[in-house]
Amino acid sequence: MTDIAQLKPKLKQLKLSGAVDTLDLRLMEAEQNELSYSELLMMIVNDELDLRSNRRLKMLLAKAHLESDKTLENFDFSFNHSINAAQIRELALCKFIGKGENIFFIGPTGTGKTHLSKALGHMACRRSMTVEFYIFRKFFDHLKKADMTGKLDNVLRTVSRADLLIFDEFAFKPIDQRSAELFYAVIDARYGLRSTILTSNRSMNDWAGFFPDPIMANAIMDRLCHNTHQIVIKGESYRRKNRPQKVTP
Repeated sequence: MTDIAQLKPKLKQLKLSGAVDTLDLRLMEAEQNELSYSELLMMIVNDELDLRSNRRLKMLLAKAHLESDKTLENFDFSFNHSINAAQIRELALCKFIGKGENIFFIGPTGTGKTHLSKALGHMACRRSMTVEFYIFRKFFDHLKKADMTGKLDNVLRTVSRADLLIFDEFAFKPIDQRSAELFYAVIDARYGLRSTILTSNRSMNDWAGFFPDPIMANAIMDRLCHNTHQIVIKGESYRRKNRPQKVTP
């Protein structure tokens, strides 16, 4: 058995599968380019780090329920000039998360709010941050199921501690008192420490009316609106704009 054949099982035993997968290629490159031992070792170590980074990214995206195609690279800024591309790219650096700042995407249906929120979530995952994405009205169904199985506290803890929490279709319809109390608990736990993104097709002036208790509504809104980037998107729906036109016979 050659030294390389003996080396691979040992690398696998050390769980260095990235190094195993590229070892033959790197040895060939090192021989052809007359690389030093340190240069060869650096390439092998980088291969392992790249594999682990990609695995972690896939895990974070899967846990966050973010589609792989909803990225900033795939967003068409040209379809709606009301969107400040420079501002979005600045937010994509994720510095707002380190500051515990929130983002509101407000505008009509189909103008890119959901895609942009998921794209920022994707950028956070690339930086090894934890992300939780929920359609707002379905979030409370998730909590009810967790409550029935005795897992409510665990779910609330996970959501409250996520580096970035995203609620899509916020204020779509009113919620009941119990849901409002749970939502307040989450927002209060995150206040000033972690970031939340909301997308909504309703004006902020309407949001308080979707909570049953005005006092709690004010407390929630006060915490959400502190240190917030409000991004108002105007224009027609991207889906409607690109819908095939009917041909009149």
